[in-house]
Amino acid sequence: MPSGPAADASDDVNDLPAEQREALEALEEGLPAPAQAARNRAADVELAARCRAGEPAAWEYLVRQYSRRVYHLAYKFVGRHEQAEDLTQEVFLKIYRSLDQYNPEVGDFPNWLLRLARNLIIDDYRRRQRQPTEGGEDLEVHVHHLQSRTDHPQQRIERQEQSLQIMQAIEKLSPDLRQCVIMRDIEEMTYQEIVEKLQIPEGTVKSRINRGRIELARILRRMKVIGT
Repeated sequence: MPSGPAADASDDVNDLPAEQREALEALEEGLPAPAQAARNRAADVELAARCRAGEPAAWEYLVRQYSRRVYHLAYKFVGRHEQAEDLTQEVFLKIYRSLDQYNPEVGDFPNWLLRLARNLIIDDYRRRQRQPTEGGEDLEVHVHHLQSRTDHPQQRIERQEQSLQIMQAIEKLSPDLRQCVIMRDIEEMTYQEIVEKLQIPEGTVKSRINRGRIELARILRRMKVIGT
C-alpha cells in the first residue's frame, strides 16, 4: 500500500498475533488492482473533495463502501461486536479529519483509506496492550469518558465545565443527529437498543451517529474546547 498519514507507525506487524496478521493480509488482498484503481482515480478525487466539503450523501457513500472491511479488521483486533463498531466509527472520524492529506498523485484512494484505517486499528490495539485499563479515546468521540472517578477537585470542576460546554455543543446539532449521539454517547445505549427505540434501520442509526460526532467535533473546535 502507498504511504499516507501514520503510514510508517504500523508497518512492522511481527509483534501481532497470527490471527491479526492474517486479517491484515486479507485486507490487502481485497484491494483493487492497479489498473482498476487508475481508472477510478478521478472519481476518487471527486469523492474525497465532496466529503471534505461536508456533503452528507458523499460521506455516507464512502462509509457504505468501506465500513464492512474496516469493521471486519477492527473485530479481529478487539474481539467484541460493540467495541468493533465503536472503533470503526472512531476510525472513520479520523479518516474524515485526514481527507485533506489524500494525494492522488501518490496512490489510489482505497489504498490510502484502508492503509490509514489499518494503522489506526493497529495503533489502538498496541495502546490498549500498553494501557489495558485506559480508554484513550478522543474527547469528541466518546463524550461520556470525560467523567473521572478519581480527579482532584480542581480537575473535577474543569471536567464539569467541559461537560457543560459539550452539552451546549450537542444542542447545536440537528434533532436527528442529536438524538442518536445522546443515546449512544451519553446514555450508552447499544445500536440495537437505539434501533428499537427509534424504529429506524441500523444503518441509519450508525450514519447519524457518525455524522453527529463529526459535526460535534467541528463545533467543539470552534468553541476551542478541543484542539484542531
